[in-house]
Amino acid sequence: MMCKIAPSILSADFSKLEEEIKAVEQAGADWIHIDVMDGRFVPNITIGPVVVNSIRKTTNLPFDVHLMIVEPEKYIDSFIDAGADIITLHFEACTHIHRAVEYIKSKGKCAGVSINPATPVEILNEILPYVDIVLIMGVNPGFGGQKYIPTTTKKISKLRDMIEKLEIKPLIEVDGGVTIENAKEIKDAGTDILVAGSSVFSSKDYKETIQKLKNA
Repeated sequence: MMCKIAPSILSADFSKLEEEIKAVEQAGADWIHIDVMDGRFVPNITIGPVVVNSIRKTTNLPFDVHLMIVEPEKYIDSFIDAGADIITLHFEACTHIHRAVEYIKSKGKCAGVSINPATPVEILNEILPYVDIVLIMGVNPGFGGQKYIPTTTKKISKLRDMIEKLEIKPLIEVDGGVTIENAKEIKDAGTDILVAGSSVFSSKDYKETIQKLKNA
């Protein structure tokens, strides 16, 4: 089964964001991944609901909004109103993760939970039955273009085993350091969605890169 590809606009040319989004859509992207950073949970600041709202009209692809921010529950409604289809919260940043996940789902949106490289997958055991997506970080969040942390692959395999034992069906998404070279390894470990930023947007041919990632 092919992985879905979600290009991260963190690595796009922000001076022509509409063109970049349309280009990856035409190149075969499945989702648009939007990294929201607040300069507190991670050491960088990116975009907020106003920008998400402004680019919503550029595509019908699902907006996969990854909230790398403290107290993300305060901003769920803002991003839903801006056009998010999927909202992923960090386990480490949300005190009442179950409540937040259930709230997102009550609004008719997909709810995801993400964990950082140093957070063990076992911590997700109680929330797994309630989420639609689990996002595993392959790098320490905050910046694009980082190298994939090799131990991430074992985490993906562990998570896949946990999901199968519980007989549930959340999707596994991997964000950070995904390249054409390591996509097969990441996919074979049990991944459903590959987030690819610099590997797509720094390539000369978006379509060729996305197809190579899908066919890995």
